[in-house]
Amino acid sequence: MRQSRLFTKARREAPADEVAKNAQLLVRAGYIHKEMAGVYSYLPLGLRTLNNIVQVIREEMDAIGGQELILTALQDKELWSRTDRWDDEKVDNWFKTSFKSGGETGLAITHEEPLTRIMTAHISSYRDLPVYAYQFQNKFRNELRAKSGIMRGKEFLMKDLYSFSRDEAEHGAFYDRAREAYAKVFARVGIGNRTYVTFASGGIFSDFSEEFQTVSEAGEDTIYVHEQKRVAVNKEVLSDEALGKLGLSRGDLVEKKAIEAGNIFHLGTRFSEALGLLFTDEKGERKPVVMGSYGIGPTRLMGIIVEVLADNKGLVWPEAAAPFKYHLVSLGHGGDEISKIADALYDDMQKAGVEVLYDDRDLRAGEKFAESDLLGLPKRIIVGKEAAASGMFEVVDRASGAVEKVSHANLLSSLQPPASSL
Repeated sequence: MRQSRLFTKARREAPADEVAKNAQLLVRAGYIHKEMAGVYSYLPLGLRTLNNIVQVIREEMDAIGGQELILTALQDKELWSRTDRWDDEKVDNWFKTSFKSGGETGLAITHEEPLTRIMTAHISSYRDLPVYAYQFQNKFRNELRAKSGIMRGKEFLMKDLYSFSRDEAEHGAFYDRAREAYAKVFARVGIGNRTYVTFASGGIFSDFSEEFQTVSEAGEDTIYVHEQKRVAVNKEVLSDEALGKLGLSRGDLVEKKAIEAGNIFHLGTRFSEALGLLFTDEKGERKPVVMGSYGIGPTRLMGIIVEVLADNKGLVWPEAAAPFKYHLVSLGHGGDEISKIADALYDDMQKAGVEVLYDDRDLRAGEKFAESDLLGLPKRIIVGKEAAASGMFEVVDRASGAVEKVSHANLLSSLQPPASSL
């Protein structure tokens, strides 16, 4: 992509109505556009980043047997009434509206109910189990607090996976695999070393649910971390009794602020019993399906990455999330020799299938470098006077600032995938 043709514009100043670091930087860099409090549109750079995060999550969900589908956003009032989650006194963050033909509907806040109902048409025997189904879909929650940028939105993208198992043992085995898959997701997007499995309230047939909390001063939660065991306890469940069950000592825990990056829940048979999701086991007995729920918000995760990794110059994307791995910056002007060298390198990178953002604009070097820092792509390739004189390009690592000088041939060679050993 030539930057002269890219639909986005960087801004010098942060928007006055944003207080969250993630929103300030993403708006300034032209990744997102604020529509209203808690509601954001994703511009080309933002969408590429979001899609990359989605793909990381998809790959890890597929690796543990997940099957992707997509459910409706409009929800059936009668269905949610059967689980006692339609009444605003019970769940207060619905967006509800009425059909012109009569009757109410709501915009989905989560999807346990509709997917369980779907499964009643597909699960009748133990031979039909287990099933692990997930989706990426916009959720809608009428949040009162919408000051955390894309980390807490009224409309946001969510990956929600639901497991359907024969018994607690089968459920538990998958639950453990899901925990490991989540850890891989957070490691791949660059925040694994800051993210802890955190015991919290909310379990159905377990004492605890598990959150994945990323340590950050921007966090709304307080957690108590055991560094050696890589686990933590949410403040809401911190007690001598809870610590005893978990085998932890208060003296070994360190208090930290954190952002919830994901969660996994034991649902037991709450929804299967309420909605009639039963199966016939090997003995011919009818039993309710055991369920679990596993959530990660890709939009929220994108905001967390910004909060944790950005520096005083701008965004810093890990390669797995970055909209482009390389930012090719030409310091040439008006079709001079430097511009021709940069054009040739860009063409070769395109032929090699490398996704690169090429700053071909006629601007001062200082302006280009400042904007490159703001955009936060992992590697900056500078084509300047040295490239014209000696054929060497400067390659700058955005995260570390390390500079490497590489020839055209060696640079192209490093971009090629390794040869197959088969």
